[in-house]
Amino acid sequence: MTATDPALTALAQGWSALALLHGRIEAHIERALQAKHDLSVREYSLLDVLSRQHEGQGGHLQMKQVADAVVLSQSATTRLVTRLEDRGLLERYLCPTDRRGIYTNVTEAGLRLLEEARPTNDGALREALDEAARNPELAPLVRVVESLNMPA
Repeated sequence: MTATDPALTALAQGWSALALLHGRIEAHIERALQAKHDLSVREYSLLDVLSRQHEGQGGHLQMKQVADAVVLSQSATTRLVTRLEDRGLLERYLCPTDRRGIYTNVTEAGLRLLEEARPTNDGALREALDEAARNPELAPLVRVVESLNMPA
């Protein structure tokens, strides 16, 4: 295949459309979360991921798992955790069975903020998808996103 190969051009156009859809959705949600809850999309995502942890075997996530879930590097995730901890939304503590491990949990204040922000996040996502569906280039991608039935 060459750089002008139609298959490569189609792939590049598809990737460009996917990146455009992601960017538009993220920007729309970011504006809504910042305006109403003083939260970024990444902060919301981190609170959401950590709120789904549970006690017991495999219940707590390692920092690498958290970083993968919020699509950040481990160092960026650590900085994000620190910011939210400074705001009283997260807390860290040593693993009771492995003193080298550090767990991060959402505080009661963090859980309250997450519950207040969830309708804003969900509404902004719906608005962004509805707007993107009116764009012929993005409409097929919106349909794919809407057809996914993935567990939370």
